[in-house]
Amino acid sequence: MSAPLISILDDEPAIRTILSEALTEAGFRTMAFGRATEFEAALKRATPDVCLVDLGLPDRDGLGLVHRLALEQGAVVIIVSGRAQVQDRVTGLELGADDYIIKPFDPVEVVARVRARLRSPRGAPARGETARFAGWTAHFDRYALEDAEGVETPFSHAEGEVLRLFLESPKRLITRAHMQESLGGAAGESFDRAMDVRISRLRTKLREDPKNPRLIKTIYGAGYIFLGDVEWV
Repeated sequence: MSAPLISILDDEPAIRTILSEALTEAGFRTMAFGRATEFEAALKRATPDVCLVDLGLPDRDGLGLVHRLALEQGAVVIIVSGRAQVQDRVTGLELGADDYIIKPFDPVEVVARVRARLRSPRGAPARGETARFAGWTAHFDRYALEDAEGVETPFSHAEGEVLRLFLESPKRLITRAHMQESLGGAAGESFDRAMDVRISRLRTKLREDPKNPRLIKTIYGAGYIFLGDVEWV
């Protein structure tokens, strides 16, 4: 089995070298790019397991690229950026990134974050890749929700992590602390807001009434509970 492939997109050659060397030493395969156009061309030839993406790119808006990677590629996306403002981190997570690392960073930390993401439900599914519930089918292998008529709606990897967490523990309270422990990331306002956004998007895709959702219920002050019966196939 081949080692996981990590793509690095950063316009600073020194950063690309540091990340490539640290990840290679840790046993990963890497490919590194200084421009978004080169990176996107490479995606047509190889599918990385994790994408490390800088936001300050010379030829493309990094946040827009993160959003497309998350939705269209189903990729694990970790932003590596010098933008340290809370709003930048929140925006990145809301657009589908799985993690956010601020420069300057310790290469050991980056390797640890990559490993943590590869150990997440996407990297080691506990129950298979397809789940049926309440007239819906969730296809985690291609990141799509299919309704009873066969119409499919894509979801991002980040949204899929939350959906899988619910589907693997139906009719059980899932606290914020449990979500943070299971999905990774630093606890705090940015994590909470990112979870709120992902759950809101999942409810929209499941055509839930936002005022009275029937599947993903908010238990105020405690967490969430998924009320549907689930069959994994």
